[in-house]
Amino acid sequence: MSRVSEQPVDRITIPLLQRWKQDGRRLVMTTAYDAVAAPIPDPSVDISLVGDSGGNVCFGFENTPPVSVAMMNHHLEAVVRSKPRALLVADMSFLSFHVSVEETIRNAGGFLQRGAAAAKLEGGGKRIEMVRAIVDCEIPVMGHLGLMPQSVNVMGGFKVQGRKVDEALRLLDDAHRLQEASYFALVLEGIPAELTARVSDSLTIPTIGIGSGPDFSGQVLVFHDVLGQTEGHRPKFVPAYTEGFQQFHDALSRGAADVRRGAFPGPQESYRLPEGVGEAIANWAPSTSNYHERR
Repeated sequence: MSRVSEQPVDRITIPLLQRWKQDGRRLVMTTAYDAVAAPIPDPSVDISLVGDSGGNVCFGFENTPPVSVAMMNHHLEAVVRSKPRALLVADMSFLSFHVSVEETIRNAGGFLQRGAAAAKLEGGGKRIEMVRAIVDCEIPVMGHLGLMPQSVNVMGGFKVQGRKVDEALRLLDDAHRLQEASYFALVLEGIPAELTARVSDSLTIPTIGIGSGPDFSGQVLVFHDVLGQTEGHRPKFVPAYTEGFQQFHDALSRGAADVRRGAFPGPQESYRLPEGVGEAIANWAPSTSNYHERR
């Protein structure tokens, strides 16, 4: 339970998030991919993540490795145009922070140049060199441990992580190494609830869970999941607060049926000619000479 009262905030900042963590206020992060949808959750959330999950929910990929830097920049620029109140974070896509320090800085810096407040990176100790380089450039970084979608091929699928002793201890070690490297927050995805609680209790930075139990500083809500816009299997940790897919399907089906039976558009959806113009076009007849005169 939060120990602080809700006060209107014009713009969410990293120091504010860290203060809320200390005050016990739960943080909320949603995903955003375009300028039309991004404003919908913005008044209710603290962090807006332009996630590489757009590969799944926008581009139709089975996983996130196919998402490129260009795709991420495209989505980020669209969300920035919505002028979000929430802290805007963008995902570093696969291979955008793996090849060299210089390329990592360029890609992360490009997010800030386009209007993001921070970059998010997947991975633990292997990425410390890259993270320290971009932090030295005054680029805030959010981390991501546990089930890391960009590593789905190594993990053998979308499976819960940290169930073995060595995995759990390595995740704890990685979490502290990331905090020491000046990460400002850490996403914990797809790990047992007890491990989430241990990590969260041992860190001073906010932890943000997804499929990781209730003991964290905040929670990720994937936009399309909350609205029930994805068809097919839904993981147990994915809440749908409305069945958007079916509702949108039904609405568009009704619209299509109205068009086919001639009920739409009707007079109320149509524009009318000014007085006198209707008579002129009614008396008009095509002729070759009239065509050349108008030319």
